[in-house]
Amino acid sequence: MKWRLHCGAAIFVYASLPGEDMKSRSTSPWLALVVLTGVSTVGFIDRIVVNVLVEPVKAEFGLSDTQVSLMGMAFALMYIGVGIAAARLAERKRRLTLISLGTAVWSVATAACGLAGSWAQLLVARVGVGFGEVVGLPGNQSVLADYFPATKRGLALSVLMLAPPVGAFVGFVGGGWIAQEFNWRTTFLIAAVPGLILSVIAYLFVAEPRRGQHDPGAGDDVPPISAVLYRLFVLPSARNLVIGSALAAMFGFGLNYFFTSLMIREFDLALGEAGLYTGLIASLPAALSVVACGWMGDCWGPGNPAAYALIPGAMLLVGGPIYALAIWQEGLTLLLALVSVATFLNFGYLGITFATIQNLMHPRMRATTVALLNVVYGIAGGLGPLLLGWMSDSFAITQGPARGLATAMAITGLAYVWASAHYFLAARKLAGDMERVRVPVPAPDPAAAEGA
Repeated sequence: MKWRLHCGAAIFVYASLPGEDMKSRSTSPWLALVVLTGVSTVGFIDRIVVNVLVEPVKAEFGLSDTQVSLMGMAFALMYIGVGIAAARLAERKRRLTLISLGTAVWSVATAACGLAGSWAQLLVARVGVGFGEVVGLPGNQSVLADYFPATKRGLALSVLMLAPPVGAFVGFVGGGWIAQEFNWRTTFLIAAVPGLILSVIAYLFVAEPRRGQHDPGAGDDVPPISAVLYRLFVLPSARNLVIGSALAAMFGFGLNYFFTSLMIREFDLALGEAGLYTGLIASLPAALSVVACGWMGDCWGPGNPAAYALIPGAMLLVGGPIYALAIWQEGLTLLLALVSVATFLNFGYLGITFATIQNLMHPRMRATTVALLNVVYGIAGGLGPLLLGWMSDSFAITQGPARGLATAMAITGLAYVWASAHYFLAARKLAGDMERVRVPVPAPDPAAAEGA
């Protein structure tokens, strides 16, 4: 408790530093997009690099699949405990200051992972990485939503959402190679460096944009959190977008967490080679998909808002079964090819979903919205590996560790169909809900919302 109070006090003091933009700070939307995408990418690297280290960490500490998956659940603890308070602060204080502080904190915590002397210490360090993320990441989307108008946010936030696929490539390929050539501890230490550099760049060179400058009628008053909850969880379209994307995130985190392990167990690949395949599959197809979906949404969405939900919904409906089919292939080449196709289809939802939700929000709701979503996605991201690991351990009793893991991953792939159903539900209500939120912030009256 004392630790949380000290951390909270430090955040408040840091965020309360003078907010005047120095002469070195630029108001270029594209510079902001590049720097904040870099920050998000580094954050994803520091989060996902542990996935390629599952096998060496298991070996050093003698863990099961279920136990090692707890490194993912560690993030959820911070999202729940600190995320909302940090986001409410970001609605009032200079967001770039919080972004730079959070980036520095999670980078130091990543380095601490490499210095951990026990399994418990490693878990505590991972909680520290999560703490830095909940402080530093909620403001990213809010800043970019103030730099770009609504008609360009689909593409802008899709570029921001390149962070997961690019981060996955660097984390899996770079992390796997470093761990193979040196050790898993060195991987964490090296992964900490870029974040420290970017934290300084974000603070010194990116200007804080005026809130709501592209949203006519936006005031300076910060709406109560009840109004945020109303728009996010009571509006039918937003609620279904949240549920669908949370399910997709849960399945994706679980599959990515154990894909390198599957390559090692099923095909007897070295850690570096397995990391290379995982990184390539998790990066290029997903990057192309995220940008393509954002671009299609900006093209078709203004005339037909339902497109913002129909595009990712259709892709998830097809991509999930393809992933399940891929996992059962006995040939490595065919498996990798099919998983690449499935990855393209299953990750396009990222940018377009965030852009659509941001368009449904008041400008002074956006950081809080991201924090609330991070709580949801943090829990989903922790549950995904945990549930898949539990299924893997259960199936391994009769099928062995390799086939048991493959069975668990195939079932998880099929579950993407569940996520797609919520996108189709969201599409039915999206046009009406977008029209509804053009007026001032509504009273949080659930009875006013239509049922899904």
